[in-house]
Order: sequence, then structure tokens, then C-alpha cells
Amino acid sequence: MTSIASGADTWLRRYQEAPDSAIRLLCFPYAGGSASYYLPVAKALAPSVEVLAVQYPGRQDRYREPCLDDLHELADAVVAAVRERAGIFDRPLALFGHSMGATLAYEVALRLEERAGVTPAALFVSGRRAPSTRRDEGVHQRDDEGVLRELRRLNGTDGQVFQNEELLRLAMPAIRGDYHAIETYRCVPGQRVGCPVTALTGDADPRTTIDEVRAWQRHTSGAFEYQVFPGGHFYLNDQVPSVVKTVAERLRALPGA
Repeated sequence: MTSIASGADTWLRRYQEAPDSAIRLLCFPYAGGSASYYLPVAKALAPSVEVLAVQYPGRQDRYREPCLDDLHELADAVVAAVRERAGIFDRPLALFGHSMGATLAYEVALRLEERAGVTPAALFVSGRRAPSTRRDEGVHQRDDEGVLRELRRLNGTDGQVFQNEELLRLAMPAIRGDYHAIETYRCVPGQRVGCPVTALTGDADPRTTIDEVRAWQRHTSGAFEYQVFPGGHFYLNDQVPSVVKTVAERLRALPGA
């Protein structure tokens, strides 16, 4: 693994070298997740696509840092780190986010357009309903056991974590902070990204409906499509080859890629 140089090395991870790639894909983990979740994606897309993954504070090698429990603040910090990365815009930059990461990727795309004058080549939003659709879930307000029940229901956390009290103790602040960030998030009405958006979802996801996925179309002035895969909220865990195939096809079709 190599980190990205300069001040961005805290935030961005590169698990697979792809120096001759025509495009970069910046990936955003789910609530409680870490950058290493995208290691299989990085290996699968190399060498044609260079995958960078965002490492949020409060987990893995950043576990000593306080979490950012406001999604807008988190997006601000990611954009600042991306802009510090010398040469990151020397080729098209696409974004991919799963669950909370999908909404965060959308907010980062908005900020890149507004603050850096860079419209991402594409935005892939996975396992998340559109920002304009709301549910009152309140997971971040539950006690630890209530949060763990939700994680077990979604089946997105390594089972070993549930058996190790020390791992749980270390992970819980990040998990709770991320849930607070996504559950208190409100989008700015009327905002839209200028890039094409591809929404990906599992057909048995309890966290989003097909109608809520289709609502992503309201958040882009570019092209929109969606694709449904077998599985629940973490369908991606079992569908990496199919998802990678979809992403690769869409990226190859982009101008300049």
C-alpha cells in the first residue's frame, strides 16, 4: 500500500499501482467502514483505472483522531485533501460511494465543481437512496447494543468484530459518528451535479427502495441510469465482479478515458 503524498496522505489510500491508467476512481466507504474495503475493487480495476480510497478519521491507522459526525464538514475535509494532492486532476476523476459514502461522494462532487472548477467524469452511488428522500431512522441515538443489532441486520460488518470486545470498543465511536453524520444530513434543495450519475442497489436492500434510487435522477443535470443487483444493503460484498464490470464499462465509455 502507498499513501498519497503531501497533506492528503492522511485521507487518501492507494492499494494498487496503476501509473498508466487513463482515469482515477475515488471511493468512499460506508458508515463505520474504512478505505481497505475497496482493496478488491482496486485490484480488479488495475491497471486501466487507478483507485484511490478515502480514509475517514477515527478508524484503522486514524483511530486516535476524533470522528467528523457532520457530513458537510466531512465533505469539506475530503475536498481540501483532494485539492492538496498534486496532479490529481491530470486525468479524469470519477467518484464511487457506498451507503453513507454515496451521499458523501455526491457532496464532494458538488464542492469540486464549485470550489475547484472540476466536474467529475462520473458519479457512482451504491446502496443509498437519493439525498432528497428522507427516513427518520435514529440509529445514532440507540445504545451500543441497538447499533450492533442494526449492523447485524445489514450484515455489513466482519463477524469477528462482534466477537472481540476490544475491536468493538475501538470501532463504536466511528460507527456512531458516521450514523450521526448521515442521519442528520440534509441536502441543499435544488443542487445538482453536472456529471452523469449511475445508481447501483441490491434488490433486497432494507435501506432503500427502487423509487428512492430512481430519485437520484433529480440530483444531476447529466445522464442518469440505475442497475439492480441480487442482494441486500451490502450486495457489493458478493457482487464485486459484476459491479466492477459495470463501473469499468461506464468509465471506458467516458470521453477522454
